[in-house]
Amino acid sequence: MRVAKLLIPTLALLAACSDPASKSQAQANLPAPTPKTVPSSAAAMKNSFAPVVKKAAPAVVYVSSKRVVRQRVDPFWDLFLGGGVPRERVAQSLGSGAIVRADGVIITNNHNIEGADEIMVQLSDRREFPAKVLVADPRSDLAVLKIDVGAEKLPVLAIDDQEPLEVGDLVLAIGNPFGVGLTVTNGIVSATARSNTGITDYGFFIQTDAAINPGNSGGPLVDMDGDLVGVNTAILSRSGTSSGVGFAIPAVTAKQVLAAALGGGHEVVRPWLGAKTTAVTSDIARSLGLAAPRGAVVTDVWPGGPAQRAGLEQGDVILSIAGQATNDDGAVTYQFGAQRTGATVPLTFLRDGKERTVQVRADAPANSPAAEERAISEVNPLQGATVANLSPAVADRLGVDPFGGRGVIVTKVDGGGAAQRVGLRPGDIVRAVNGREIRSMGDLMSALSQKVRVWQVTIERNGQRITAQFRA
Repeated sequence: MRVAKLLIPTLALLAACSDPASKSQAQANLPAPTPKTVPSSAAAMKNSFAPVVKKAAPAVVYVSSKRVVRQRVDPFWDLFLGGGVPRERVAQSLGSGAIVRADGVIITNNHNIEGADEIMVQLSDRREFPAKVLVADPRSDLAVLKIDVGAEKLPVLAIDDQEPLEVGDLVLAIGNPFGVGLTVTNGIVSATARSNTGITDYGFFIQTDAAINPGNSGGPLVDMDGDLVGVNTAILSRSGTSSGVGFAIPAVTAKQVLAAALGGGHEVVRPWLGAKTTAVTSDIARSLGLAAPRGAVVTDVWPGGPAQRAGLEQGDVILSIAGQATNDDGAVTYQFGAQRTGATVPLTFLRDGKERTVQVRADAPANSPAAEERAISEVNPLQGATVANLSPAVADRLGVDPFGGRGVIVTKVDGGGAAQRVGLRPGDIVRAVNGREIRSMGDLMSALSQKVRVWQVTIERNGQRITAQFRA
């Protein structure tokens, strides 16, 4: 809630482009300048963001993590023997976070702690505590941590996900840039609902010109009431430092991830529309008879999914979900995914030139076919990988497109196995092994049971396929 907003004086510079006579006439009509005066009270001299900072800063923490990285450093052995003796180094990460529950629950960025062997949290009074991960959500790039402070009650930042942010609203970014200590920068909301930014596949970011730098990640973006309205997560920069284009994850997403953590879950389950969409371009708009590009056109519908049950078809143009405009596929995914699972959500779409509104049930992604998840331990190119049948539920967890047909997907890659050495990643889809098409876990297990000297494996990644050969 914004109770009071600070007014920032603005100096407007007017340049007259007319002739001297008209300039004189214009100047004659200008009101007399307001005389400058000395502030009349101590309160007038102290107008600043300080009250907001005093409220929010005690709940801001520093998050540091360490992980052991194994790397090969001998190019001679890499060249002739396919790999040298691995050496270990400790990789460190430093970011920020916010206390959101008094018993030590903290929200931060997932990339601050991803793969960490040790996580430490430093409070504003410089005390340090080891932290454990309650939920890590790579799709939103958020993580929820917990530190043990006994019966002590810590200062808390309230999450404001009710009042909509508007372009021009004043905000503060608070965090620990470059590890220098508590730092506050101010700016405005430059834009809202930024999707398809390349940061994550699931995002609807707040854009701000408040300076955000390395180390600010995971720190709060607060409004003039000192409430958390976003979690600072990324910058758009050619230099690696702030260029006035920063992105924050909205409070509604932070609250969704927090609810999953406090509910005892180990992952965030979001509603899934079951429709593949793409932004309406100028050409598509003309073909549909639209006066201007708007909405997202449905290109595919999952059989039996929420969209099909509500009556959506290929060619329909989704205009809004729960009253929020949807102008690209990222907006559709986010707006529907932000709803409460099990809720009934109004969706407005365009068909044959007429707008229609239907009620769509916000169901979780279908877990069909069953995942049958399995870790591969046998000696083959997939050794060390965990694989599962591709389903909407698995695809949603990994942020991949489930509309690519049946197949087997890599869900995890452990260090030290052949899968890591050949470069497999979570989200890769195994399409063929030794020329045999892979459509299920049964197909894959049968193909991997062969005794061969040379393996030929076809992998699909981000819509592109590559086939490679490996010796047994």
